[in-house]
Amino acid sequence: MIKKLWRQFILWNLRFQGEANISRYKIVRTKKNIIVSLKNEFKNFFLITIGIFSAGFGFKGFLLTNKFIDGGATGISLLISALSDIPLYYLIPLINLPFVIMAYKTVSRNFAIKTALAILGLSLCLAYVKFPNVTNDNILVAVFGGFFLGAGIGLSIRGGAVIDGTEVLAIYLSKKLGTTIGDIIIIINVIIFSTAAYFLGIEVALYSMITYLAASKTLDFLVEGIEEYIGVTIVSSRCEEIKEMIYTKLGRGVTVYNGKKGFGKRGLKEDNDIIFTVITRLEVSKLNTELEKIAPNAFVVMHSVKDTKGGMIKKRPLH
Repeated sequence: MIKKLWRQFILWNLRFQGEANISRYKIVRTKKNIIVSLKNEFKNFFLITIGIFSAGFGFKGFLLTNKFIDGGATGISLLISALSDIPLYYLIPLINLPFVIMAYKTVSRNFAIKTALAILGLSLCLAYVKFPNVTNDNILVAVFGGFFLGAGIGLSIRGGAVIDGTEVLAIYLSKKLGTTIGDIIIIINVIIFSTAAYFLGIEVALYSMITYLAASKTLDFLVEGIEEYIGVTIVSSRCEEIKEMIYTKLGRGVTVYNGKKGFGKRGLKEDNDIIFTVITRLEVSKLNTELEKIAPNAFVVMHSVKDTKGGMIKKRPLH
């Protein structure tokens, strides 16, 4: 029965997409695509849910009882809650509503829906889930409150949503004003922490900055991954040897481009292949050592890579 309903669903999906001739190949391909999509959505749902509970624990277990704040939309909500005694679970969706609308216009409808549901989930978590007040030590509150809040935001981003709309606002304003996203976020947080210093006191504002730094570092760690990847471009006449070295010594894959000759300080060059690979920061020293053995005059360019997918990114076992 379930198998029959599953097949009917796939056929309906194909007809909805305007497919006239439905072959067995199309049915199998559609089935595979639907399964992949469902797996990804389940993973995203799991990450966002864990992120919501982590942020809720950071709020109720550390920050709220000590009136410490964070940066961004979260910080604005915490600041208003501290000054007015309005429950945070009312303020979180209210403050983030304009950012959800911006996300719908500047990013995508799917992202905006996920973000709205994540923010609503956080609000419900704050309203109905009880967390113990862990400590009243100011340093511990600032560090661990920021850690759990940053982990919650980072896990939500991993799941394709945000529970703090500051970055959406930064993207929107950067397009309007022609400035960088980082500059916008810094300006927003300077205003928030200056307001906190005026209304809550300098000491609370300083501890809140520690909270923000802890949250930011945790967020970066989760979003960018445990390993920081480095993209490496190598131009050399010893292309084959370098390619073999990267594969055997480092266990990485390579992409080879056909390079055109240009003019350097030693005159015209012959055409050389260009090698591109991705390694971790811990492997940079080893790569440089091996390159020195093979081609000490090779032209090498390295740059940070935010994220990777596919290929031989994870190290294969070397024998």
